[in-house]
Amino acid sequence: MRFLLDQDVYTVTARFLVDAGHDVVLVAQIGLSQASDEEILKIAQEQSRILITRDRDYGNLVFVKAMGSGVIYLRILPTTVNKVHNELVRVIETYSQVELVGAFVVVQPDGHRFRKVSL
Repeated sequence: MRFLLDQDVYTVTARFLVDAGHDVVLVAQIGLSQASDEEILKIAQEQSRILITRDRDYGNLVFVKAMGSGVIYLRILPTTVNKVHNELVRVIETYSQVELVGAFVVVQPDGHRFRKVSL
């Protein structure tokens, strides 16, 4: 799967996804460290990538402004990394890249919520 990782995503999560064989790009790698959330969503869409973030503000952009190509919002803390990673694997195995486009998925230690957005 193709992912764009926001600057707030833990390095261990990036490594976890790369080790699992996913195509992962960090916003810092493409010069977007100081970019606005809107710009990051635009680039994710242009590159056909699902954005992974820890920033809950993306929910407003996705639902109110109908922006983005799909967002996975991680509710993760250093103490819950393993549980959230396990749930993230479940999301990736359950939904295809196509299904994740236009969706907002909240991943937390005890499960996930999938909501399709009208884009």
